[in-house]
Amino acid sequence: MRRFADLIGALDASTPPDATVAALRRLFVAAANATDAASAADAAWAVYFLAGGKLRPVLPKALLRALACQQAGIDGWLFDACHRMAGDLAETIAHVVPAAPAGTPVPDFGLAQCIEQGLLPLRGLPPAEQAQRIGQALVPLDTDCRCLLIRLVGGLRLSPNLRPLLQRVLAELAGVSPAHMAQRLQGWADARLSPSAARWQALVAPVDDPGLAGAERPAPGLPYPFCMAQALLDAPQTLGPCEHWQVEWQYEGQRVQLVKRAGQVGLWLPGDRLVTAQFPEVATAAATWPDGSVLDGVLVAWQPGSAGPAPVQALQVRLKRQRPGKKLLADAPVRLLAFDLLAHAGRDLRQLPLEQRRAALEASYADWAAAQTGPDATRVLSLSTLLQADTWADCAALRQAARQQGMQGLVFKQVSACYGAAHGQTSGPWWAWQQDGLRMAALLVYAQPGPGRRDGVCNEYTLALWNRPPADAAQVQAVLDAITRREAALPGALQLVPVARLGAGLCEEDLMAVDQVVRATTVQKFGPVRSLRPSLVFEVCFEALETSPRHKSGVALRQARVLRLCKDQPVHAADALPQLQALMRPA
Repeated sequence: MRRFADLIGALDASTPPDATVAALRRLFVAAANATDAASAADAAWAVYFLAGGKLRPVLPKALLRALACQQAGIDGWLFDACHRMAGDLAETIAHVVPAAPAGTPVPDFGLAQCIEQGLLPLRGLPPAEQAQRIGQALVPLDTDCRCLLIRLVGGLRLSPNLRPLLQRVLAELAGVSPAHMAQRLQGWADARLSPSAARWQALVAPVDDPGLAGAERPAPGLPYPFCMAQALLDAPQTLGPCEHWQVEWQYEGQRVQLVKRAGQVGLWLPGDRLVTAQFPEVATAAATWPDGSVLDGVLVAWQPGSAGPAPVQALQVRLKRQRPGKKLLADAPVRLLAFDLLAHAGRDLRQLPLEQRRAALEASYADWAAAQTGPDATRVLSLSTLLQADTWADCAALRQAARQQGMQGLVFKQVSACYGAAHGQTSGPWWAWQQDGLRMAALLVYAQPGPGRRDGVCNEYTLALWNRPPADAAQVQAVLDAITRREAALPGALQLVPVARLGAGLCEEDLMAVDQVVRATTVQKFGPVRSLRPSLVFEVCFEALETSPRHKSGVALRQARVLRLCKDQPVHAADALPQLQALMRPA
């Protein structure tokens, strides 16, 4: 447990990937050099969490907070102030709980023992007994181990960005490629498969280990390195003649490679992530594709019973499910739009020009589609659309219409170029010309301190729009006066409707100026949240707008961010909700 606690502390303290890789190496090299089964079991549980596995919480946060206040002998308001300052519940509890008396023996137990013999048996016990046992376990531990124990009790969750670094370190340890290690890691985040010493030994065993075949599940072929598009920041005219470029939509989806080798289908995301199980209909459709083929494309959420793409959130729901059920498959269908053929019948095509690869893709797809007996396979697997654009002015017009089509923008691909990643490049002669973000002017109605900043400075804002355009300044003033008197708005009357809660994203000068206004215009406080008399207008940028029954406004903003404080804008200049809804693309 000490080694894993040191790793979590290193992850919290360092953000550079090299520092994270060094911390991972220290943990797993020590586990690989150890000969006892306990160290192997500890390493297996560490891999489980780092691969995205989760523990169901033993105690809710409210009971953990009450336990800490009881052991520290402090009031709840003081604990909450410490929590706002620290920004992390586990770290707060680890510091406020008194240290053990001098001479108290420190228990020496591993991560596997802590979970299997300590935490898991707590399930089903009365909350009072759970809290008592956890409280007793906290006392002799140091701060780092206390912090880890509280995180385990509350359901430890680590960043998914750690998985590629984990693959890299374990691949070095086993002497295999990162993509091969990505195959071995499939299923490690599945809570139904308990981590064990045997699974750890199979994970880091060499490829030629005769005992590996029975311990490692068979996996499909590996993908090629992805060739990614670069963001086009200048005018497209800088790319040269328009006829040298193939123009396609940039879909709101997930880039994938579909690999068909040795009779098996694998669906890979960038970063060597295999997601075949999450999209079984794609694997079924591609089962009859020629063996030895690799398709490059984009996976897009599709509207049920419609011919258009759906918001990308439906795709994210599918990615979070290891085994989607029939209802989710029906409610959130997907479509793989192939735009490149990297290999066919065992032949690597990446050195060919794009125009030849596209022609081979269209011919191969036509043969495959003609052999299908029903429409289901061709609905799931199809080709991306090539756009007709003879001039850069045509491209600009297409980009302007991208949002109404549910697209992010355009992608330009040089027709005479080979697949860029064939030369070890992470990006090739592909350029993404994205649409401009949408904007709105919104009023600040609530503010609160965010975690990790100086105590008390409000840097999280709730912004609102008028439910309809105000008739005149007098009507606006009446609303502001009612807010000051804490009067609820009458049904059908002019009022402010919250639409987004965002981090400030302001420079230090503006942040402090807004904080002063927040304190001066506070009407009511709900814990750390301040309800305000609206006086500040912010310009907000966002990428897309979607319907949301969970929000009072009925809409949700995607990738929203505060651009600036509009110091010269009056309150009545804020936008109204109908103006925002008009920006929503038709279903």
